[in-house]
Amino acid sequence: MPWQPKDLMDIRQEFVTLALQEGANRRELCRRFGISPKTGYALLRRFASQGSIALTPRSRKPLTTPTRTAPEVEQAVVALRQQHPAWGGRKIARRLLDLDALGGWPVPPASTITAILHRHGLITPAASLAAQHWQRFEHEVPNALWQIDFKGDFAMAQARCYPLTLIDDHSRFNLTLAACANVKTTSVQPHLVRVFERYGMPVRINADNGAPWGSPRLAAHGLSELSVWLIRLGIRVSHSAPYHPQTNGKIERFHRSLKAEVLQGQSFADLRQAQAAFAHWRTIYNHERPHEALSLLTPAARYTMSARAYPQRLPGIEYTSADTVAIVKHNGEVSFKGHKLRVSSALLKLPIAFKPDPEHDGAFDVFFCHHRFMRIDLNALKADH
Repeated sequence: MPWQPKDLMDIRQEFVTLALQEGANRRELCRRFGISPKTGYALLRRFASQGSIALTPRSRKPLTTPTRTAPEVEQAVVALRQQHPAWGGRKIARRLLDLDALGGWPVPPASTITAILHRHGLITPAASLAAQHWQRFEHEVPNALWQIDFKGDFAMAQARCYPLTLIDDHSRFNLTLAACANVKTTSVQPHLVRVFERYGMPVRINADNGAPWGSPRLAAHGLSELSVWLIRLGIRVSHSAPYHPQTNGKIERFHRSLKAEVLQGQSFADLRQAQAAFAHWRTIYNHERPHEALSLLTPAARYTMSARAYPQRLPGIEYTSADTVAIVKHNGEVSFKGHKLRVSSALLKLPIAFKPDPEHDGAFDVFFCHHRFMRIDLNALKADH
């Protein structure tokens, strides 16, 4: 995909960050970013010699200089807080350290920065509530699990926006933040294709219940058109447990930050304007904003792209010789041993496999590719008749 001038700096920053990760496959990274290896290696050489100047950053006025006194340090703290109103003392301290923005003055401790914010009336009760700690678990490596969901929709001038969010569980790296017109598969799938082409594919994706993800609680056994496509790609699909939002807790926390730092008090004319705001904040979130759950590293510092490349065509569907294979027909129905079963209309004309349970006579687990979505007991079916 060609690099567009309006977001060239952000894309270069992301490319350099990923390329400098230990063990990064730089040629593959160039392919996924749509540039030649010659261009990619030239950018890395310029970055090594020039630093961030090589990325052509937006001009910004220095927060302070080596000749300024301690009050100027306080001014720098206030300026960064005004730029990022949802950031607390620890994030501001780490960001000042990363920017080397104080020109020789030592970065104040987080507690001192918090006191400065209080003195300037920059900490409200709502901000204190938003800073409360959430306990979470995380996978040990990037791309073991991605979490996907829609942030609650909001009104624009003449339509509604449905923000699609996707983050890596281990690093909290945001893989996409897209302004969508609806929650249909036709809106979600193109964004996922672009993510897979750039970052590769995860082992598993966890989604909420409902459209377009599907739900194990519904008659379709959790298989929607979108989940069937993901399963065919070899991705394991799971769903959040009902009434347990902590299952997708990291993306819920991401949504809180998105609301506080982008959506609150803002209005957008259309999807294009909303997307521009999302893209700008996504760069800040991934590459600048220190994350307290990551020991104040940025998500980009912990993320590496997946080695599982997106295929040009869907893999074939294969089962073992011990399986009984049936093709799903109209209305999502399939025939098995004299019984007509309803599975999912998303599986129309696709093969599914009935695998016998060796420990329970007459019991079968029903699979689509690697995904078990149903279990039947022929003895119970006979009793019903």
